[in-house]
Amino acid sequence: MTLYTIGSYGKTAREFFGLLREHGVTAVADVRLRNRSQLSGFAKAPDLAYFLDALNGCAYIHLPQFAPSAELLDAYREKRFGTDEYEARYLELMERRGEYRGFFDMFPRGARVCLLCAEASPAHCHRRALAELLARANPGLEVVHL
Repeated sequence: MTLYTIGSYGKTAREFFGLLREHGVTAVADVRLRNRSQLSGFAKAPDLAYFLDALNGCAYIHLPQFAPSAELLDAYREKRFGTDEYEARYLELMERRGEYRGFFDMFPRGARVCLLCAEASPAHCHRRALAELLARANPGLEVVHL
């Protein structure tokens, strides 16, 4: 099984929806805390759900329980700590919430799921940390960043 991740920032709508189509993604799991981001106009809810369905026949689900808390996100953006500490705190939050253990139960069997966040690169993004956490919890899961 493969889990995809994608960031909307810095991509055109053509690139974004094209990558999802190219990889056969059938469900986008939006793990942003705030899904009305202005960074990419096409990625704002509820427009995103419409575009995913109309252009790709793809389902959309907003899962803010997999986003960093507002306090954690704000502290990181204000540079109160670096990337390593941000990731450690995010993973602690995911462990406390514990919902990642049932992540794939939220989707139909065989769904090709893609985690969505705003960040262009997965390098310093919680979607990468979440994908790696899910891979550790689900042996054999391959992670592909689009």
